[in-house]
Amino acid sequence: MAAVDLTTHPGHLARRLQQAHYLLWTTMVSEEITSPQFAVLNALVAEPGLDQRTAGERVGLDRSTTAEVVTRLSRRGLVDKVRDPQDGRRFMLRPTDDGARTHRKLALRAARMNQVFLGPLTAAEQAVFLDLLQRVSEAAESLRNPAEPVAH
Repeated sequence: MAAVDLTTHPGHLARRLQQAHYLLWTTMVSEEITSPQFAVLNALVAEPGLDQRTAGERVGLDRSTTAEVVTRLSRRGLVDKVRDPQDGRRFMLRPTDDGARTHRKLALRAARMNQVFLGPLTAAEQAVFLDLLQRVSEAAESLRNPAEPVAH
């Protein structure tokens, strides 16, 4: 069998995009706060008081990753983690004042990084690209727990 043209494989291209995003994130946004940590902090700025499970769901993280992210944000003093008085198994999360300041700073840097990341595309192409990525990402979410087995 001949070699496969990986430029036609979405997974290969997604991995390369992720590598480029990681490089830009660490050089332009933060070496300390990861993109998933920022995503959780962003969700809590948008909706303070979310429980840990819901915060993770908002940004597409699994439970164990969310727990690790929240622990790191809490250790850094960016998030307050309080037991839910109605359900002791749940943690309610809020950004601290330092967390809100950090979020503002990183949000500005992330906006600049996104301009660089999407720079090769026109404004119209960027809108189409983001729409297509969002549609594929949302469809992929159903693959985590499919209602029916996928036909092969």
